[in-house]
Amino acid sequence: MIRVLVVDDQSLIRQAVVDILASAPSVEVVGEATNGEEALAQVAAVRPDVVLMDIRMPVLDGIAATAAICASQDEALGDGDAAHGPRVLILTTFEEDENVVAALRAGASGFLGKGAEPEEIVRAIQAVHAGDALLSPAATRSLIARYVAGPTLPRVSESAHPQLAALTEREREVLLLVARGLSNQDIAEELVISPHTAKTHVNRIMAKVYAHDRAQLVILAYESGLLVPGAGPLASGGGGVSSGA
Repeated sequence: MIRVLVVDDQSLIRQAVVDILASAPSVEVVGEATNGEEALAQVAAVRPDVVLMDIRMPVLDGIAATAAICASQDEALGDGDAAHGPRVLILTTFEEDENVVAALRAGASGFLGKGAEPEEIVRAIQAVHAGDALLSPAATRSLIARYVAGPTLPRVSESAHPQLAALTEREREVLLLVARGLSNQDIAEELVISPHTAKTHVNRIMAKVYAHDRAQLVILAYESGLLVPGAGPLASGGGGVSSGA
């Protein structure tokens, strides 16, 4: 059973989401919150597996709340705690919004439009809980390419990301392929390796750069200057709700 916390300041939307999840046999709503501050308190109290987080809220917005949740998770992992904390799934009215990218940078595992169908919401929660990024690789790259070089999310030099120094030459190659929108299967074909080996490389990269999922790998590749928006062809595949690590 996936334990879910629903966070939204609009009561009608919050109740609608709760009602949808109530009919899903694999999901249990364990709490509700109307702003980011309440969300942090609820995360500590009920320990959800997934937090459905709105962005624009009073008191504390969803981006700041996401950053706080994920920072606490990173601290726990640093202390040797093998169990990950809750994964954050962003709820947004406008899916192509620079705030979505900011939320991904803060540690969110993906985003979901508020106009999504009920079954899409349930699948999204399942995907995020499984550790996947709630974006196809191609959709991730498209979103990041639009905003990461803009005035609100400037690219920074590779020197600002010292964790990249821990990557091997092959891992950097894989990171670039992830950022260009290739799935694990695509990476395997490009490098003439098995899909399992491709997945292993991606997982090791995530561990070395402290990324929660593929979405953050894409952002890292652009921010560090390893990949410039518009460089390289966008993968033609990669539809669907999520992309496994």
